Amino acid sequence: MSTLVLGTAIKDAEFEALRAMLYREAGITLSEQKKPMVCGRLGKRLVKLGLDSYGAYLQRIDGGRDPAELQTAIDLLTTNETYFFREPKHFDWLRNRMKAAPPGRAFRIWSAACSSGEEPYTIAMVAADTLGDRPWEVHASDISTRVLESARAGLYPMERAEHIPKALLERYCLRGSGPYANQFLISKSLRARIQFRQVNLQRPFPQAAPFDVIFLRNVMIYFDAVTKKSLVERLAQCLVPDGRLVIGHSESLNGITSALHAEIPTIYARTRSDAG
Repeated sequence: MSTLVLGTAIKDAEFEALRAMLYREAGITLSEQKKPMVCGRLGKRLVKLGLDSYGAYLQRIDGGRDPAELQTAIDLLTTNETYFFREPKHFDWLRNRMKAAPPGRAFRIWSAACSSGEEPYTIAMVAADTLGDRPWEVHASDISTRVLESARAGLYPMERAEHIPKALLERYCLRGSGPYANQFLISKSLRARIQFRQVNLQRPFPQAAPFDVIFLRNVMIYFDAVTKKSLVERLAQCLVPDGRLVIGHSESLNGITSALHAEIPTIYARTRSDAG
């Protein structure tokens, strides 16, 4: 059998089948403009597996034939850009929210698409700095097992520290040396405070106590209206009655559902009737 030549274009029928698979498995809608990205990310994988077409790859991953390879494909196609203190006004808002929270129970935050970990570690830095000895929890999840492995390690190139305030960088990060020169490590004490787990947002969520704040930023831009509505309504049920959902500045939930309403741009509160 001949093998795929790296750079071979994906056929229209193959791309449509791949789009259907990714939508079914992850709720993500791929536009036609994503064809070069698909070829760039999956082409090397096909070469490594000795397959001669994207159709052959689809036969391998579709229908539950090779769950491990299906997860690899999802990992390759769903990695999003992220960095520490991205959209910094959200963390100013979070700090104020934490300060105003009533004492007596843990303040709980869920980073629901944490990618390689920059967002939950940012949240944890803010929580540790703001709440001190008061109880707090950070839960972090992603569909990609590959990025979760990187997130758990908490090791980043030094240039990724650019947006971390100096005081927090010195308090919660360790500069690498020797083979880890030009890298930094999130402190062990902070890493221990975050619970990472794989979660597919299109599947039932793991059982967990309700959250004060859920971050789901710059993810729903890849979802259609039906998928977005279903997801947001399920997320609303994971919030405490006074909880908030934080989305990205390029996103909006206007007209999507009545389960949440905009408090300020990108910050949504549970609607009173929904909160029961």
